[in-house]
Amino acid sequence: MPDAAKKTPAGRYSIEERIGVLEELLDERYSCRAYRPDPVPRPTIDRILTAAQRTASWCNSQPWQVVIESGEAKEKFRKLIYAEAASGAGDDHDFTPPREYLGVYLERRRESGFQLYNTLGIARGDKAAYGRQALENYNFFGAPHVAIIHTDEALGIYGAIDCGAYVGNFLLAAQALGLGTIPQAALARHSGLIRRHFGLGDDRRVVCGISFGFPNRDHKINSYRTSRAGIPDAVTFIDE
Repeated sequence: MPDAAKKTPAGRYSIEERIGVLEELLDERYSCRAYRPDPVPRPTIDRILTAAQRTASWCNSQPWQVVIESGEAKEKFRKLIYAEAASGAGDDHDFTPPREYLGVYLERRRESGFQLYNTLGIARGDKAAYGRQALENYNFFGAPHVAIIHTDEALGIYGAIDCGAYVGNFLLAAQALGLGTIPQAALARHSGLIRRHFGLGDDRRVVCGISFGFPNRDHKINSYRTSRAGIPDAVTFIDE
């Protein structure tokens, strides 16, 4: 039997089937910026959380804690964080954001941004329109649910790294169930407000948010896809 056709120890799927599904989910997933208003059923959300809970972590510490708001509770939070962001307040990160983007990182950032603006018909250099679009982060892009991911201060950067792995698995599980997601570092700019709103202790550190729901596939903002670097751009093989 060829290796690709061999069954895994659980015997449910061949190796080729397993990697094929993962590749498909990774290829399909994108940052969804327009949603249908109907809420996701709780059993579906629970299934996402069950899958993401299997995320590997440093010393199996599983440092992620998640708060999910929906309905009227989400609306109250949306109004609070939007008002603070629109006032110009912010930069209240718990983790130091990138100091600057240089070289290829700046090129990739610009490419992604211009794809978004071009799709929306925003002229290059229209900073007022850029700002209005950035504020849509704080409307959660119309998603019916928003999750806040936070960790323990004592775990430092390793707790945040583990939370990043959790976020990736959350996104893939949601994709597998037909949902749209967008991870949002922008929400972490208002970590103080988030702690106050959710009653989190001073020892909690906000990593990011995730807005999610059923994607509006007809909205033009969901029509473009970002590029990815090739293996030679990211990996160095050393054999001797």
